[in-house]
Amino acid sequence: GSEMMLLVAMAIDRYVAICKPLHYMSIMNPRVLGGLLLSSYTVGFVHSSSQMAFMLNLPFCGPNVVDSFFCDLPLVIKLACKDTYMLQLLVIADSGLLSLVCFLLLLVSYTVIIHSVRHRAASGSAKAFSTLSAHITVVTLSFAPCVFIYVWPFSRYSVDKILSVFYTIFTPLLNPIIYTLRNQE
Repeated sequence: GSEMMLLVAMAIDRYVAICKPLHYMSIMNPRVLGGLLLSSYTVGFVHSSSQMAFMLNLPFCGPNVVDSFFCDLPLVIKLACKDTYMLQLLVIADSGLLSLVCFLLLLVSYTVIIHSVRHRAASGSAKAFSTLSAHITVVTLSFAPCVFIYVWPFSRYSVDKILSVFYTIFTPLLNPIIYTLRNQE
């Protein structure tokens, strides 16, 4: 949840930098930046707390081994000794709602940026699209595994091992590479 909100904060930063460059320093002041960071931590805490609340009353009586590298809530719920169908729906709704809201905020931000960039000179548009393409690539790398994990969260087919390796190893390694490729220095 925090990571998704940080991506939204980065999109807001890119919007202000591209669409209102002369007002950037007055808009993105330390108070606004602190608010964006605080909202990221708050959303992450609330999301994690709600996920933990789902698990508090579950009885676990069988094997206590999660068959994956990534100990995510859908995998832990599979270990419960009772019917967890309604709980599974709540987990999908909770995580899906957070992902959907963040994705829509990102989509709106990118749409506004692309619309405003199309009406500018070619040199400024190229730089803006370069910045935007790096951020869109990182967002895609972050949201793609999330979509696959939560579209089929409780299926018998286990793609979560591949996705967890991709999400925990390759995405963090690719982030610095993606952002530095567009730098001339």
